[in-house]
Amino acid sequence: MDTAPPATLVRAGAQTLSEQLASRFAQRIEQRLLLPGARLPSVRGCAQAHGVSPSTVVAAYDLLLARGLVEAHRQRGFFVRERSATGPADEADAPSGARAFTRAQAQAARVAPVNAAGLIRSMLGAPGLRPSPGQGTLPSDWLDAEMLGAALRRVTAGERLAPLALSYGEPAGDARLRTALSQRLQDFGLQAAPRQILTTTGATQALDLACRTLLQPGDAVLVDEPGWTVEFARLALLGMRVLGVPRGPDGPDLQVMERMAREHAPKLYVTVSVLHNPTSGMLSPRSAHAVLGLAAQYGFRVLEDDIYAWLAPPHATRIAVLDGLQRTLVAGGFSKILAPAWRIGYLAVPDELVDSLIDTKLMTMLTTPSPLEQAVAVCLEQGQLRRHAERVMQRLDAARHRVVALAQRAGCRFAAAPQGLFGWVDTGVDTERLAHAMLDRGWLVAPGHLFFSARRPSTLMRINYASSQDARFWKDLEAARDALA
Repeated sequence: MDTAPPATLVRAGAQTLSEQLASRFAQRIEQRLLLPGARLPSVRGCAQAHGVSPSTVVAAYDLLLARGLVEAHRQRGFFVRERSATGPADEADAPSGARAFTRAQAQAARVAPVNAAGLIRSMLGAPGLRPSPGQGTLPSDWLDAEMLGAALRRVTAGERLAPLALSYGEPAGDARLRTALSQRLQDFGLQAAPRQILTTTGATQALDLACRTLLQPGDAVLVDEPGWTVEFARLALLGMRVLGVPRGPDGPDLQVMERMAREHAPKLYVTVSVLHNPTSGMLSPRSAHAVLGLAAQYGFRVLEDDIYAWLAPPHATRIAVLDGLQRTLVAGGFSKILAPAWRIGYLAVPDELVDSLIDTKLMTMLTTPSPLEQAVAVCLEQGQLRRHAERVMQRLDAARHRVVALAQRAGCRFAAAPQGLFGWVDTGVDTERLAHAMLDRGWLVAPGHLFFSARRPSTLMRINYASSQDARFWKDLEAARDALA
C-alpha cells in the first residue's frame, strides 16, 4: 500500500498553511531527516513546491525560528540549527595524549554522529514514507522467515531450550556457530579456526569491539572515503582521529594512504574490501598487496568489514586471505542476507588477540544470545542459507538491470560500476537539496554528503537496487532534479 504523505497542504485544515508547513519541517528535523546545518529550501522554491505564497513560507520559517529549530543567515537563507557538539572541538578538549585535532577533524567529529543518526533512521524507515531507495538492507519480502522459524524451533524444541536460554552463553560465543563460521570462511580461502572466531551482536558491534580493544582515544584511524557514515560516527564518538583515504574503483588511493601513514602513524585501517559501501567497488589483488605492505611498513592493522560477503563472488579479493589473519581482523554478520533484527555478527582474528577481545566483549556486552546463534548455525550447516543467498543474488541481478535502465532514463549516470546491493549515482544536482524535495514526494534517499567524514556538497547519492525498482521514484526524482536545476 502506498503510505506516502500528501504532497500538498490541506487548505481547509484546522491549522493554517504556515502552521502545517512549519510542522512538516519540524517533524523532519526531530526525526533527523533534516540534519543540523542543512539548508531549508529557498522561500520562493518552497512556495512553488507546495503551491503557496512566499509570505506563507516566511511565516512558517518564522515559526521554526521561534521554536529554535532553525536559524537565519543573512543573504544565505535558513539552516537547521546545530545541536550540542560531540567530540573535542579544539586542543584543550582533546583526550590526554591525543594529538591536536585540526578544525576540519573537529568538525567531522561533531557532524559524523548526526549524519549517521539521520541515515540510520532512514534505514529503519520513517512513518508515512514509502520503502526507502536509500535503505541499507534487503526488503523484508526478499528474506526467508520460514527458514529462520524452522531453525529456531529446531534448536529450542523439547529439553533443548533450557541450557541455551536460561544461562549466559559461552564468552567467545556459541561453539556450534563458531565451528560453522570456520567452515564458511574456508569457502573464501580464509583459514580461521573456531578458537579465532568471536560472536557479537551484529557486525557493527564486531567493529566496535575490535576498535575498543586495539585503539586509545586520540589514535589516528584510516577509513575509506566515501565510506560508511556510521563507522565515521562510531570512531568519532570513541575519540579517534578519522582520516579519510580516497577510495577508487579497485581500492584506496595508495599515495594518499602512504602519506597519511607517514605523517599520522595510524593504528588501524578500517575498510570494506568486498562490495564497498556506498560504491560497491571490489578491491583488486594489486591494491590488497600494497595495503599489506604499507601496514607492515608503518605498523598498523587492517580491519575488514565483510558484511556483504553473501552477495559477492566467493573468491573476491580479501586482505585477510592474503595475510592469513596476521595483521588483519575480519568482521561480518547476517543482517544483509538473513534478518536485520537477528543481531548475529562475528570477528575472525589473529590468535594473539583472542583473549583481549573476549575480555572487551565480556566488559561491554557480556555474552551473546545462544538460541539465535545456534539457529544461524543450523542454517549454515544444512546449506539453507547458501541456497537462500543464491536465490537472492539472482533476484538482485534482475533488480539491478531494471534500476540501471530506469536511472539512465531519468538522466542519471553511475559513478561506479553497477554491482552488488548499492549503486553510486550522480544526479547532477546537490543531493542534500534533492533529498528535501524527495521527502515532499514521500521518498527517503541517501544523499552523498552522508558518506564523507566531513560535510561537503555532493551530486551523488546511494541507492539500493532492491528497493529502487518503482518507476514512480525515478519519475519523481527527475522532476525534482529538473526543478532544482
